[in-house]
Amino acid sequence: MVEALVAAGAALVSVGAVYALAAARVVRQYERGVVFRLGRLRPEVRGPGFTMVVPFVDRLQKVNMQIVTMPVPAQEGITRDNVTVRVDAVVYFRVTSPAEAVVRVEDYRFAVSQMAQTSLRSIIGKSELDDLLSNREKLNQGLELMIDSPAVEWGVTIDRVDIKDVSLPETMKRSMARQAEADRERRARVINADAELQASKKLAEAAKEMSEQPAALQLRLLQTVVAVAAEKNSTLVLPFPVELLRFLERAQQQLPPAAGPDGAGGSAGANSGQG
Repeated sequence: MVEALVAAGAALVSVGAVYALAAARVVRQYERGVVFRLGRLRPEVRGPGFTMVVPFVDRLQKVNMQIVTMPVPAQEGITRDNVTVRVDAVVYFRVTSPAEAVVRVEDYRFAVSQMAQTSLRSIIGKSELDDLLSNREKLNQGLELMIDSPAVEWGVTIDRVDIKDVSLPETMKRSMARQAEADRERRARVINADAELQASKKLAEAAKEMSEQPAALQLRLLQTVVAVAAEKNSTLVLPFPVELLRFLERAQQQLPPAAGPDGAGGSAGANSGQG
């Protein structure tokens, strides 16, 4: 009799242990548990930690609540200004309602991916090439709104959408490179012309000042000679100013006639006069 009771107790303990093992569940910190009892959704959502379900009656489905980073495959389209481009993006989203993410859509990841691809092609067709290249922040916001509108019904929230890269055909790249080169050349010519204009005005002012003082022109000439003479590997040809020749000529005319030694010339003239 005692042995039968012991055996029955051991059997009950074994059954209880098996039941506890079958009913025990562990939900991680970043997960939430959705329970289906005989196919019907239970209203409560199981939080992180240890939880129990009814074996063979309840089914616990875990939903990841972390932010999911999903790359959007490159989509090819024609912009509003008739340029063929390939654009890829990345979507950051997370589940905010685990029950709706499980019940309302079969696979919320696949649904968000398809919606992102469709919205990206729509954005390409509505935008111009310059907007895709330089005004991406505005396009990112528009793309986020387009994806987030249907995703809210699935219990999913779109945190951010970023356009990663815009690929252009080689012919368009060469055309843009030629356009940029022509624009840089135009700016360089305008800058050079502006510099020449300013230099000509300054030279005109300097010439006016030098015309009032002829010596200034000579000083400027000597400064130029000094600057050229600083280079050891150059031959310097020094022009001789005509004004200096005229100055020497006038100085020569103003000198008195040369006298003979000891006044001999004058004495000889006097003696000959006496004879």
